[in-house]
Amino acid sequence: MPRRPSTHVDDPHTVGARLRTAREAVGLTQRQLAFPGCTAAYISRIEAGARVPSFQILRELGRRLEVTADYLATGESETSTDDPLFDAELAARLGDKAAAEATYTRIIADGGPPGLVARAQAGLGLLAFEAGDHERAIGLLEQALVDTPAGPETVVAADRLGRAYALTGRFDEALSIYNRYFADATKRGDPLDTVRFSVLLANTYIDRCDFSAAESVLGAILDKAKLAVDPVARAGVYWTQSRLHSSQSEPEIASRYARLALTTLEETEHTIYLAHALMLVAMLENDQGNHADALALAEQATPAVQTTGNRYDLGRLELERARAEFGLGRKEEAASRALASVPLLVDSSPTNAGRGYALAASVFRDLGDRVKAMELYELAADTFPAEDRHAAEAYNALAEISEEAGDKDAALRYLKLALSAKSVTRSNIQA
Repeated sequence: MPRRPSTHVDDPHTVGARLRTAREAVGLTQRQLAFPGCTAAYISRIEAGARVPSFQILRELGRRLEVTADYLATGESETSTDDPLFDAELAARLGDKAAAEATYTRIIADGGPPGLVARAQAGLGLLAFEAGDHERAIGLLEQALVDTPAGPETVVAADRLGRAYALTGRFDEALSIYNRYFADATKRGDPLDTVRFSVLLANTYIDRCDFSAAESVLGAILDKAKLAVDPVARAGVYWTQSRLHSSQSEPEIASRYARLALTTLEETEHTIYLAHALMLVAMLENDQGNHADALALAEQATPAVQTTGNRYDLGRLELERARAEFGLGRKEEAASRALASVPLLVDSSPTNAGRGYALAASVFRDLGDRVKAMELYELAADTFPAEDRHAAEAYNALAEISEEAGDKDAALRYLKLALSAKSVTRSNIQA
């Protein structure tokens, strides 16, 4: 059976009405119908037409209500044929990653039909991404999507592949896949996917410091985002607006958008999305010098992040906590946390790993240990992707320390490296 995309329903409100009718017909409350991964509150939002459930969730709801997922999704009553990967995909959604991985691996090893193998590779790639293993995710998702035309069945895989590219500094490849899927979503007239890939494109442009391109993309979808039924789609636009203003040194506006994202996500049951929003607000509070507030927000995000075991999220959390502690004068704790973030981030996000080194360097510089500070700034500069704006900042810091030490030749060399790093960033924006 072809994989049904998560947005493949006739209308969110009619889906909700059919679900409520089927639930009441068997005499179940929303709480009695709930199961891990689909809470009573989430069911309430589906029935209100405020959430678009995935096809896997619809299938599990249908099983419990003795109707088909097709009936809940579109009103059709035909029974679907068995899907060999349904159980694995549901297990992955419900958190049983070991069972899902075992099934995906077996299907790939058995060498089944190409389409089925591609789906299994995509499933493994998504699990790798969720674990923060972005290089492995890239390898698997590339295999799954090779020679596959853009379409609703592979939207999630394309989303995660592009994110993995961007997090590892491969911005051009991220932009390429996002543009392809954005064009497909526009052609299909799918507002949710159009917003999704617009947000992803804008975030990647921000990563490349191409702020005018990011503004252009976001400006084109603001009206669609405001009308979006899915609060996650709206939150994504607010989130990206926050990142854009933060990158342009407008922390107050950035914080306002970040809190809009946080408020919007509080309507949902997506705890990890909430954790991401909390970390973003913590970062912005750190940017504004509100370090006690930043630390409180990071602590609030900690339980959800620790539950996922995602190395990237754990590393980012350590980094923001380190920034807050440095701002509060807890220098030794800040250096320890900053350096602890690096092993978690070095493979999953070189930019953030470099920020970890740079923060630790700033602590040692503040403590008067120039040798250690220079060593760590060098590591930071080597870790940042070549086109990353932070590389120039690390070289500038090295130049300043060298000048303070009276080594004018070294200071000049580092300034030249800083200018070179800036020119790489500019050339990538113009390309």
